[in-house]
Amino acid sequence: MVVGVLVLELFFPHARSLKDKRSVLRGFKDRVRSRYHAAVAEIDHQDKWQRALVGVATLNSQPKVVEDLLARVLSDARSLEGAEVAGQEIRYF
Repeated sequence: MVVGVLVLELFFPHARSLKDKRSVLRGFKDRVRSRYHAAVAEIDHQDKWQRALVGVATLNSQPKVVEDLLARVLSDARSLEGAEVAGQEIRYF
């Protein structure tokens, strides 16, 4: 079994409040859960209105499936309207 974790540092350049940030982030998290059936959570910077650290986790018996899924989530994050990917890290366990 392979567990993959994608950690995303997101920047919200147009957010002027936590409400602005959370509306964009909520849509992204819901999309990841429904489209990829992966666990996703904001893991840091909850009180910052222009930053978020988001963790996405998935597992499978085949490493290639985990790698492809996390690559697709990263691609979705990069095309996210209202946010920019400021950093990313992928770990496998």
